[in-house]
Amino acid sequence: MRRWVSSQGHEVDPVVIEGRQLLRVRHLGYHVGYCASVAEVAGHVDLADLVEVVDLCQAARLREQE
Repeated sequence: MRRWVSSQGHEVDPVVIEGRQLLRVRHLGYHVGYCASVAEVAGHVDLADLVEVVDLCQAARLREQE
């Protein structure tokens, strides 16, 4: 599962609610909102500050399968 975090304590992760894929935005663990587009996320978070969280163990397992 993909997830992005910012240095300011924001977290953005994709969720599916009632069949719609949305981006959930949280700040310091508190729910900020659900966004239908990246443009909406930009209203809450500086997109340039987001970095993807990578599970290194999972990445290694995927490389082994190739």
